[in-house]
Amino acid sequence: MFSRSFFTAALLASASIVLPAQAVTLADAEGSYHALQQFYNQSIGLWIPSTGWWNSANCLTVIADLAAIDGGVKAQSESVFGNTFREAQLYNLQMQKVVGPDYLPHTYYGHHWPYFPQGWHRPEPHQTNGFLNSYYDDEGWWALAWIAAYDVTGNWQYLATAESIFEDIKAAAGTTPCGGLIWWDKSHTYVNAIANELFLDVAAHLANRGGNRATYYLSWAQKQWAAFKASGMINDQNTINDGLNITTCKNNGGTVWSYNQGVILGGLTELSKATRDGSYITTAKQIADAAIANLTVNGILHDVCEPNCGADGSQFKGVFARNLQILQQASPEARYATFLQDNANSIWANDREGQDELSLIWSGPFIQPANASTQSSAMDTLVGALATS
Repeated sequence: MFSRSFFTAALLASASIVLPAQAVTLADAEGSYHALQQFYNQSIGLWIPSTGWWNSANCLTVIADLAAIDGGVKAQSESVFGNTFREAQLYNLQMQKVVGPDYLPHTYYGHHWPYFPQGWHRPEPHQTNGFLNSYYDDEGWWALAWIAAYDVTGNWQYLATAESIFEDIKAAAGTTPCGGLIWWDKSHTYVNAIANELFLDVAAHLANRGGNRATYYLSWAQKQWAAFKASGMINDQNTINDGLNITTCKNNGGTVWSYNQGVILGGLTELSKATRDGSYITTAKQIADAAIANLTVNGILHDVCEPNCGADGSQFKGVFARNLQILQQASPEARYATFLQDNANSIWANDREGQDELSLIWSGPFIQPANASTQSSAMDTLVGALATS
């Protein structure tokens, strides 16, 4: 899946990987948490301007996942959840996304980097009340973040927010020309894997947390999986391309990004839990194995955009690690435990500088500067290794 030039460079970099004498520890993960929080903007409840709107949802998620295994971080995290819940909904968001020719998304912002290109027609800022915006994938990330926060705290407001976000996403179901799938955006420009996987993942998570509405969420998760499975985005190699040509509704052959191989693992695992049907786990493992076979060099995960992944691609790999953790906890495999441990060890030994700051390329070298996106993405792998060890 990699270009030849990338593959050669990655091999050279990986050849010099130094692995630590012992595995990463909970203290290491706590150090990375404190490094992440240096980027937190208390006044707006987001990790802005270090990273962006949807990335901040992933920052919140990894903190919740660490809090689930670390009582010390749990005590601190509750104030972060509460502050973000209050303040981020008041944020006046001015942003727009485009998809590059390599299928790498680029998000532009009016008030911080990455800024809109000169002369760009900017959308009006709007308050993000309810964690809604113009992109269904962004909404999915926030729904999963609040589910993760609910799992740690039991705060019903967080779960209710996720349920409300789900309803907004659900309104797009079946509105595309491509079966029962949803659009990426409310402007109806693209049908892609990530938005549809997130819709499935949120529905499946809620099916296991929705109380007397569990059957409702399960029905939507099953319908969404049927539509996604039939879409052709899962190719013959069991990897997932970026999306569909909306004229033909055929696989567009877009880049096999790590996050598209990841979110589906969480969705299928939660769907298996809700139905007690092991076939979903079987499919998830086929996708996980294909991703590891196609996106690693010497066992370390890479995306083809490295070292120039912009503000969006820098989040991708952690999404895969996080969802592999979910699969591993439900149905353990030695190879997945090894993958998470090796990647976590490599991050700590080869991709760390300063006060436990973590960067983009997990095999090294460290690329200055780290930010909340690279930090939270790498943290996903540390937490995954610790949670499954």
